[in-house]
Amino acid sequence: MLDLPRARDRMVNVHIGRRGIRDREILQAMREVPREAFVDPGFEEFAYEDGPLPIADGQTISQPYIVALMIELAAVKAGDHVLEVGTGSGYAAAVMSRIVEQVYTIERHPGLAETAKRRFERLGYENIAVRTGDGTKGWPEAAPYDAIVVAASGPGAPLALQEQLDVGGRLVIPVGDDLDSQRLLKVTRTGAATYSEEDFGGVRFVALIGEQGWAESGEIAEVDRPLRHPPPVSLPDMIAAAAEPLPDFDDPAFGDMFDRFADRRVVLLGEASHGTSEFYRARAAITRRLIEKHGFTIVAVEADWPDAAAIDRYVRHRKPRAGAVAPFQRFPTWMWRNTDVAAFTDWMRHHNEKLGPSRQAGFYGLDIYNMSGSIEAVLDYLDRVDPQAAKIARERYGCLTPWQSEPSTYGRAALTSGYQECEQAVLEQCRDLLARQLDYARQDGNDFLDAAQNARLIASAERYYRIMYYGGAQSWNLRDTHMFETLEHLLDANGPNSKAVVWAHNSHIGDARYTEMGVVRDELNIGQLCRQRFGDKVALVGLGTHSGTVAAASGWGEEMKVKQVRPSHADSYERLCHDCRIPRFLLDLKRDEALRERLLERRLERFIGVIYRPETELRSHYADASLPQQFDAFVWFDKTTAVTPLGPEHARAGVPDTYPFGL
Repeated sequence: MLDLPRARDRMVNVHIGRRGIRDREILQAMREVPREAFVDPGFEEFAYEDGPLPIADGQTISQPYIVALMIELAAVKAGDHVLEVGTGSGYAAAVMSRIVEQVYTIERHPGLAETAKRRFERLGYENIAVRTGDGTKGWPEAAPYDAIVVAASGPGAPLALQEQLDVGGRLVIPVGDDLDSQRLLKVTRTGAATYSEEDFGGVRFVALIGEQGWAESGEIAEVDRPLRHPPPVSLPDMIAAAAEPLPDFDDPAFGDMFDRFADRRVVLLGEASHGTSEFYRARAAITRRLIEKHGFTIVAVEADWPDAAAIDRYVRHRKPRAGAVAPFQRFPTWMWRNTDVAAFTDWMRHHNEKLGPSRQAGFYGLDIYNMSGSIEAVLDYLDRVDPQAAKIARERYGCLTPWQSEPSTYGRAALTSGYQECEQAVLEQCRDLLARQLDYARQDGNDFLDAAQNARLIASAERYYRIMYYGGAQSWNLRDTHMFETLEHLLDANGPNSKAVVWAHNSHIGDARYTEMGVVRDELNIGQLCRQRFGDKVALVGLGTHSGTVAAASGWGEEMKVKQVRPSHADSYERLCHDCRIPRFLLDLKRDEALRERLLERRLERFIGVIYRPETELRSHYADASLPQQFDAFVWFDKTTAVTPLGPEHARAGVPDTYPFGL
């Protein structure tokens, strides 16, 4: 059952209020007007999502935030007479009618105008007048207006509309020669024949058709041609000027370009998908440079701790754990069992070969999911160092074992199975293990770090699978908090001068406060937590692509396929990078202040995980973000290829028995 009033309140609080709209009259009006009454039948459940929705005649109902922003820029208030050009569904006119004395609204499509009029009548909104006609010519007999809001983009601000403003009146309109991208312009009439202008950033609207707008053909109408506003310098041109082209991965100059981050305590390297070869190869080249030349000794990845521990033993020439299962055997196997990761781990092993233990680079997992593997690792360790503690641990972990094969079901069972007692037992085990740190460390410091982290992981995993039952941001936040705390433990264990490289998805390493994740869903991530903890001693580096292929599944647990990546969306940061026509580059987002300012406005950004559904890409794989606040730098590959999973054809003779990818 849809709870639309609750959804409406959430829209106002989250999508509108948190994004900077402060006008109380606007917020109250949007709480009052039922947006579900203005969408087409069948779209009611999406009425309070912050996105545009289709309506008749190829038009859209604007996203709620844009409606609120334009009304706020128009500075409407009680007693005003307002003109709206582009009635559409009627929603924006309805919102303004709850604030001002009178709204006049013009729509060129007769069907839309009539439908909006009926909606106003049903809702009892009697201070709205509707007309069908050419909105670029305004509604002169009702002028002057205190404000005019235009919900379609023109090549410039029509002169007729400017002249119908009262002195002090405000005209808000998207303008620009590009029908796919415009600037939101505010024109204020300052005198009988004088006007001032302000630019409020990029937007995208349908075309304003009419005598002083665009012709049906897409050309500028010739009658009463509006004042033209020179287009700003192209953003792709600005990106091209600031971009630093990247050489081949095997060229030492590739890694050299990232020396600018050598003084950081933590460098986080992202990826726009979990199945793209160029992202793995780029992170490997950068990490090799940071390890070889700048003293980084921790490689911490978005992988399960027990699985990564098997790779760590290989790269640091340590014996495998007796009876250990080959790592990364569960979905999505290709994420770490691929040729690019295998090549990097071979390099790490070779690098470590002649180094003492304290100088070797280690490979560690940050993630939370492998609860059964973690339990096994803790018990194996305790069996060797403290059999009595192992016996107690088995009793305590007993209540978790029924869900080890499919731990996500634990959340459902926990609701009726006394999970609080189980959780307490896990936490007690973690505390007991940590309390014995000094005794255990004397016997085997490396094994203690492994077992202690597994105990922490179990405690977090138990809570994660329980919280996951309820949904929402809690499970994500617990997961990323766990990953951050694991990173802190690694840095502490390796001493005050230790430095780490983190490999994780862009959604984890880009500061969540400047994405839809943080603004809309109250989610945090490891990138945000690192910035808050380490300040300017952390670097967040995102990676992106325009098109190519990717290794991904269509659903969780399904077969991996090599899929075509659709060309990036016209409104995305990726399209800006593609349009600069440089195939691969590093963009330092701190170096060019003018470019940084231009990029601050929120745009779409693509996120592909282990699941990719091209057919629903805009809804399922894009989110709003502010790129220069999310990252410190961005690495671009215009066309990319899928990773190659390890298979029998990659089996090698004569590898050490510690080799973690044996086939």
